[in-house]
Amino acid sequence: QVQLVESGGGLVQAGGSLRLSCAASGSGFSANAMDWYRQAPGKQRELVERITSGGRINYADSVGGRFTISRDNAKNTVYLQMNSLKPDDTAVYYCHTQRLMAWGEVIDYWGQGTQVTVSS
Repeated sequence: QVQLVESGGGLVQAGGSLRLSCAASGSGFSANAMDWYRQAPGKQRELVERITSGGRINYADSVGGRFTISRDNAKNTVYLQMNSLKPDDTAVYYCHTQRLMAWGEVIDYWGQGTQVTVSS
């Protein structure tokens, strides 16, 4: 069983910065990719950034160069540093990971989400 707890959201002016954290409990953190998703009102949830177990990073074009994902395997924590924030970045941000069970099923785990609001 994996639990994910996000923190660090809030209200910030355009051009400002925030750092989100996601603390994971349970086993397998260092062996699995970690993702940050976001969901704005009336829109579908979208992948923001992913960091693999080997540290490889993928990110959405809309945040490239402004957001940086990182992980600390010793603390079972993944971070999302968000700079040069825009009003379009306003959304609930979710931490996500998956586990492959012994019987072949893939289980998705999500955090409760943290609200990021960027004012113009």
